[in-house]
Amino acid sequence: MTFLTLYRAEWAGLRRVRGWALTLAASVLVTVVLGLLVTGGARSSCVTGEGEGACPAPLVGPDGTAVNDRYFFVHQPLTGDGSVVARVSGMTGQIRMPHPVAGVRNVVEGVVPWAKAGLLVRQSLARGTPYAAVMLTGDHGVRMQHNYVHDVAGGPHNGPQWLRLTRAGDTVTGHESDDGRTWTEVGTVELAGLPETVEIGLFAASPGARWDMARAFAQVTATFDKIVVQGANGPWQRDDVGVVMESDGRTPHHPGGVVESGGTFIVTGVGDIGPATMEGGLRADLTLIGGAVGMILVLVMGARAFARPRSLIAGAAVVGTAAFAAGLLASAIAVPAGLALLRANDNRIQPLTWATELRLIVGFAALTAAAAVLAYGLAALLRRRVTAIVLAVTLVVVPYLLAGAGVAPWLLLFTPAAGFAITQSVPTFAHVEADTSLLGGYYPLPPWAGLAVTCAWAALAVGTAHRTSATTTPTTTVKTPES
Repeated sequence: MTFLTLYRAEWAGLRRVRGWALTLAASVLVTVVLGLLVTGGARSSCVTGEGEGACPAPLVGPDGTAVNDRYFFVHQPLTGDGSVVARVSGMTGQIRMPHPVAGVRNVVEGVVPWAKAGLLVRQSLARGTPYAAVMLTGDHGVRMQHNYVHDVAGGPHNGPQWLRLTRAGDTVTGHESDDGRTWTEVGTVELAGLPETVEIGLFAASPGARWDMARAFAQVTATFDKIVVQGANGPWQRDDVGVVMESDGRTPHHPGGVVESGGTFIVTGVGDIGPATMEGGLRADLTLIGGAVGMILVLVMGARAFARPRSLIAGAAVVGTAAFAAGLLASAIAVPAGLALLRANDNRIQPLTWATELRLIVGFAALTAAAAVLAYGLAALLRRRVTAIVLAVTLVVVPYLLAGAGVAPWLLLFTPAAGFAITQSVPTFAHVEADTSLLGGYYPLPPWAGLAVTCAWAALAVGTAHRTSATTTPTTTVKTPES
């Protein structure tokens, strides 16, 4: 028989399974209702110079990603080509540590891992504009970064380091050196449309220290000496780019600064230049927060659908089709409606392209299909539906819930729960210290790689069951009477 014939036969068989359609309908309802309850109840507010109120729209970089762009900048205008050379001879800092007594400040000396001090060239002082920088970090050596989301590692240095940044047209190149004589290239980037006159100079920034889901105060102080500028003109200018004000609208909140003495600049900065994975607003994947609960019902349907089919492959295809349709319906309602609720309540939302939104919707449907096929394969392999359901929930849902609580996120590397990464709406950037929980949007695998892990598990379960059934099928021997 052809596969299409077997597929039709298995579809007719699925329709004889009691309650399969109601189970899938319930999974859609649970996914949508939980998602709308969470998004409808979400409220975010910000304290600005005008008091507490709705948060402004997130700052976006050249590619549309929500970004942070706050630092202290000592700079000169550069017209045409040129360069700046400086030695970062020291980095110190302060970090506010947790304290058991509320309201008691516990500030200690130290530098956070992604504190940055180095050389920067950018289109203008307007926040969110293109830039390139070579820098020494607190615990990640020398880096070359540009346009907030791009990062290239240099040497693993954390002591005094010479840095050089060169602009030639739209091309910016960063170098590092231990002695100021022998130079090693860190990276070269193209900043398309860089104007004739740019700003070039020294900067310092320090993202806050992360405790659980919150950020606490942290600052860095860097000493720059041996400074040589070529091509720039005019006096040094000093700007605390992106500094925010206290509620009175006049007092800077954690301001930076600079002290100049005999050609040495001691620059203090707070903030960060990079993607705003948490500060950029609520994430679109919040709309699918009910998907894990709805997935339990999908797994029940997948396991119950096994009933000694003519073809395991065709049966798996039927189960996957039905689950895909249910997942697509759920996500096609939950994602747009949830985003509409978040916007209606004046929440700040991470920027979302149509391609990413489409990937969330279709990807969740694909994950639902793969999970159902996995449960079907386990039922075929174990020949016990209840055991298959328990095992499928343990493999798919439990690791996701544990990771959501910040426990054992590494389970999402190799268990079928890895597929939930397809619902990630903001990438996990290696050069940002992230909270390693799903509430912080952390997944150890990229979206499609995570989905591939779930699909591999499903294929393995069905394939193993198919081979096992083929080898255990009894054969009939026909004996002929002796003549």
